[in-house]
Amino acid sequence: MSKPFYITTTLPYVNAELHMGHALEFIRADAIARYKMLMGHDVFFNSGTDEHGSKIFKKAEAEGKAVQAFVDDNVEKFYASVKVLGLTESVHFIRTTEPKHVIAAEEFWKRVKDNGYIYKKSYETKYCVGCEEEKTDSELVEGKCPIHPHLELELINEENYFFKFSAFGDKLLAFYEKKPNFVIPEFRFNEMKAFIKGGLRDFSISRLKSKMEWGIPVPGDPEQVMYVWFDALVNYIATVGWPNDTETFTKYWVDGTPTQYCGKDNTRFQSVMWQAMLMAAELPNSDQIVVNGFITAEGGVKMSKSLGNVVDPKTIAEEYGTEALRFFLLSEVSSFEDSPFTIERFRDAYNAKLANGIGNLTSRIMKMATTHLEKTPAIPKEFMPENWIHAMERFDIKEAMDITFRHVSELDQIIQSKEPFKLVKTDKDAAIEIIKDLVLRLYAIAEMLHPMMPETSKKIKETIKAFAMPEPLFLRKE
Repeated sequence: MSKPFYITTTLPYVNAELHMGHALEFIRADAIARYKMLMGHDVFFNSGTDEHGSKIFKKAEAEGKAVQAFVDDNVEKFYASVKVLGLTESVHFIRTTEPKHVIAAEEFWKRVKDNGYIYKKSYETKYCVGCEEEKTDSELVEGKCPIHPHLELELINEENYFFKFSAFGDKLLAFYEKKPNFVIPEFRFNEMKAFIKGGLRDFSISRLKSKMEWGIPVPGDPEQVMYVWFDALVNYIATVGWPNDTETFTKYWVDGTPTQYCGKDNTRFQSVMWQAMLMAAELPNSDQIVVNGFITAEGGVKMSKSLGNVVDPKTIAEEYGTEALRFFLLSEVSSFEDSPFTIERFRDAYNAKLANGIGNLTSRIMKMATTHLEKTPAIPKEFMPENWIHAMERFDIKEAMDITFRHVSELDQIIQSKEPFKLVKTDKDAAIEIIKDLVLRLYAIAEMLHPMMPETSKKIKETIKAFAMPEPLFLRKE
């Protein structure tokens, strides 16, 4: 039996609509979850909503709503948005306001404190509400957060609890030494090693309740609430049963391979801070952190509503279909670097690879098959090309899709060069063997598409097995 596999996305805040970056992370994690299921793993796929912190508190206040009512309303919108991404029905969603998570966060705090890694002190710092993170002067550009330059930095001056982050530099580097592929891609891993070698600073993990009440109360100190990141990160173990359901936790976290997808702006939280926190609680570390680049507008410009260059994933899914959205994010966006998303790029790729590509190929092959064969050829046990498997194991989904569409091009070339639809008139036996091979290779392409475009994969397989002409898979868009 294959090893249990655990994969999670980061949890989006519920104060705003899901954007293309969220869609990228969700769909990629889903593709890996489906791939691992295909390879025989027992998979636990986690996502959910991050519902505490000053960002959400301020947004609810601005809308004149009670905070709990605000997050409840937005969670419903979140679930509606996620449906257009075509995630597997086995995905688990956790809310950071639900009792299971609150219990886990409280227990986690107690363990870290009992182990001597939490203390209290007065301090002053600059804080970006957009990042929910303290900022040093060296991280600022002209006095602004480079990620959220439109937001004014807050100046925090109060007594809070701190996590003794500085105690974990050598421990983290030793852990990294044993896990040479811990962060993917390697250049992100190198960035984290350099960050640690630059010296880790203890960071605040609570806020005064009198100033910001929306959070989980600090155990033993009701005047303070947990800092949103400290609380939210615990969801990754709460969702698999920690601390009460030891059987599930052991299966997926301890004995499994806990894998976390995140955007590049989350790399530090996932691969450094969270790993130090796990060490402080004497819990096993994650197995791998996979880091996406950003989705940008044309020319690498950041997407922004004020610039009018935002592309809404829901709009794309409504016009072109969920499968087309998944295709573009998995096939045309770099696995690890920033990539632009424009309607023009999307439409060109859709027409070339879907309408004129796999859609047209399926129709041509099945027309020849139903015309010249008596029945569907015997389909051998499903297999995947080794280079495709290797790409998926390295989380290089774009490379896996490139391999898949190279197979599509190869079948087109075979049809063009051998012309079995003509050959059947002069050498029927040879033509029939070519057509049988085309059908079987089309089925193999459908298998490769299964994790990425599950509905398209299913339609192609069903068409082949039913020995029928398919409905057009993708209509050309002008």
